[in-house]
Amino acid sequence: MFPSSLPVPRRPAAGTIPSLRWGIIGPGWIADHFARALREHTSQQLVAVASRSQQKGDAFAARWAIPQVFTHVDEMLARPDIDAVYIATPHNHHYPDGLKVLSAGKHTLIEKPLALNAREGAELQARAKQQGVLCMEAMWCDFTPKYDVLSQLLAEGVLGDLHTLIADHGEFFTPGHRIFNPELAGGPMLDLGSYLIALSMKVGGAPESIVASGQPAPGGVNGQASMLLTHANGMHSVLNTTLFSNTPGGAVIAGRDATLLIDGQFYAPGAFTLTASQGGKSLRWEEPDNRYAQLSHEAEHFAWCVGQRLNDSPVRSLDSSLLTLSVMDEARRQMGIVFNEEKVSA
Repeated sequence: MFPSSLPVPRRPAAGTIPSLRWGIIGPGWIADHFARALREHTSQQLVAVASRSQQKGDAFAARWAIPQVFTHVDEMLARPDIDAVYIATPHNHHYPDGLKVLSAGKHTLIEKPLALNAREGAELQARAKQQGVLCMEAMWCDFTPKYDVLSQLLAEGVLGDLHTLIADHGEFFTPGHRIFNPELAGGPMLDLGSYLIALSMKVGGAPESIVASGQPAPGGVNGQASMLLTHANGMHSVLNTTLFSNTPGGAVIAGRDATLLIDGQFYAPGAFTLTASQGGKSLRWEEPDNRYAQLSHEAEHFAWCVGQRLNDSPVRSLDSSLLTLSVMDEARRQMGIVFNEEKVSA
């Protein structure tokens, strides 16, 4: 039955979210957004930052009133006054940095993707279990109010039998952007594509078949990827990601009883429309344009998990992160995309 109203986003009670003492590794662009979100929208504490560049670390610390700056990660991890560490380094550093932080017994939030591939991700999962600490991928969209409402609609079966998911995520990047750098595991898959595949896994579960086709970009990285995933329930996911042009970035989740049309960019805060298949009824979700302020939700969820003594997130479990990585692994295999670190270990 079509609902009379949309579900209300769920959020842990403020009293159940402890104020953790955070360290940050990698004071770059996304770390700036993360720090701002924590400072302006949470009670979380930023106490340390680690950077290979003293100048960059000092500037980041000055911007966000962080008292401690380290140029060696091990020195920061030795501090007993750090509860959790946010890893915001380039993609191919997530795995080694994650192992180091987990081995130090710190709760670890790793910027997406969790690792380069499912093998690395599984090793991070095993190390977290061994150390008895929380490890979570910072797939920030999963923790936003919009995605919680979408999750409730899917769980309640409002759309009926699911048949089709169509989503794209394309952005134009200038040639000098790090996304074209093979030394940094460049290409769209780990950046833009991870949002597409994570949504597909969230909606349809593990695929029974994957067909992928790619197009190279100058410099030796993949520039465009298109994928067709067939899920156990018969649903098809049709996904495209590209570095060559800006695309609408929307998503459609179509079921027998209703269709969800998510405005672009589908993973970011924004609007969506739920429309009944018959009768023309529709409901509209809208929210303020406060894009990166909503990074606060993943930090608060992470802190809530720590407060509940959970070593895995009920919203973004490591198993769900590994599933996303395994699908990307197979898509990359079909397209012949191999990262430098995988060539070394092969």
